[in-house]
Amino acid sequence: MSSKIPLLLIPGLLCTDELWRDQLQALSDVADMTVPKHDQHDAIEDIATDILKNAPDQFALAGLSMGGYIALEIILRAPERVSHLALMDTRADPDSPKDKKRRQDFINLVQRGSTFKGVTESLLPMLIHPDRFKDTALTSRIYKMAQDIGREGFIRQETAIMNRKDRKPELAQINCPTLVVSGNEDALIPAPLQEEMAQMIPDAEFHIIDNCGHLPTMERPMESNMLLREWLTW
Repeated sequence: MSSKIPLLLIPGLLCTDELWRDQLQALSDVADMTVPKHDQHDAIEDIATDILKNAPDQFALAGLSMGGYIALEIILRAPERVSHLALMDTRADPDSPKDKKRRQDFINLVQRGSTFKGVTESLLPMLIHPDRFKDTALTSRIYKMAQDIGREGFIRQETAIMNRKDRKPELAQINCPTLVVSGNEDALIPAPLQEEMAQMIPDAEFHIIDNCGHLPTMERPMESNMLLREWLTW
């Protein structure tokens, strides 16, 4: 029997297992890792159901952005199965009416368009630190993930996100070792908002990664790997 910890790594919107590429390599000595698909349903609840159906009896769980929304659904539904929880650049509250309108407008635009590029140059400032805009090794990976998810997958993901539940009232129920990580310049979900979420989870640890935007596992893999490795030993 393997002594490694089963670890589920759930990607964000328009992200694939490429989001976790460096973690899949760096943590392979301590964790048996799986990256579930999360683009086949248009409801967070249905995505979580599929993941739980195929997951080990007990596992550690990490989610980034949309992956964090799914991770919260999983742990609040099946807390006895989650040994460790890591929430990275995510939030527990639902979309505001303004957020929902923005997502719906984006869906409408994608449905009308003849091509789907996913992440465009205009969206990169929301995803990565300004210093990385011209880092083609990084940006090409982001573009490729979005293309791999595709138009229909994106529409399902956005629909799931904008209809997610408010989980803030339930955060106090989480009782496993919990790590909350934020890029210090996350333009989508500001670090203070994530710190507030961490304070609502009993004994959660909050960490900020400097010179980092919304995608720390890709932007700052060494720092992310160190935090995740330590978290798995709690």
